[in-house]
Amino acid sequence: TVIGPSGCGKSTLLKVISGIERPSAGVVKRFGQPVTGPTPDIGMVFQSPVLMKWRTVIDNVLFPIDALGLKRRDYLDKAHALLELAGLERFAKAWPRELSGGMQQRVALCRALIYDPPFLLMDEPFGALDALTRDQMNVELMRIWSETKKATLLITHSVSEAVFLADRVLVMSGRPGTILADVRIELPRPRHTSIRAAPVFGDYVRDLSALLGVHD
Repeated sequence: TVIGPSGCGKSTLLKVISGIERPSAGVVKRFGQPVTGPTPDIGMVFQSPVLMKWRTVIDNVLFPIDALGLKRRDYLDKAHALLELAGLERFAKAWPRELSGGMQQRVALCRALIYDPPFLLMDEPFGALDALTRDQMNVELMRIWSETKKATLLITHSVSEAVFLADRVLVMSGRPGTILADVRIELPRPRHTSIRAAPVFGDYVRDLSALLGVHD
């Protein structure tokens, strides 16, 4: 997980890693090969779900398959399995407008996983949700991750969210964006919401907040 103040370059970092943008200096490598552009080995989840309102839930999940010119029948069972995993199978034929914000973001997550990419990049995916829904989505993401075990890079402004979800937190400074700290989160898995009340959880939140210049 990457945290840092607004404008420090977190989203730009994600775009460079994904190949959407080129680095101004240096090189990004995946599996030992330079990244020169977007590739199917990365799934992306953005700040907003970006669902197509004229496509049903199942058709939104299958959109990458259609866009890549693959045979959708080969992925239909997987699409339904992902929706089942996300608790959305009964909404497969629903339209995006019929879903809550949290449900739409879960559809976006299913879409990112449909072609089984080894990497998942998430750019502040829960930032627009209310606090309760955001906490619920943290639990949902943790559950889905426990099933898929995807290597995941998450951008967030929430220190608590970073501690709850991550094994490792990179703290970025303000402009110019640099890495201030690389903190290992040594909390047991699986994690449940009750871990937020643990003293060690509070210690991580306090220490990371201090690195960001936030003090009690």
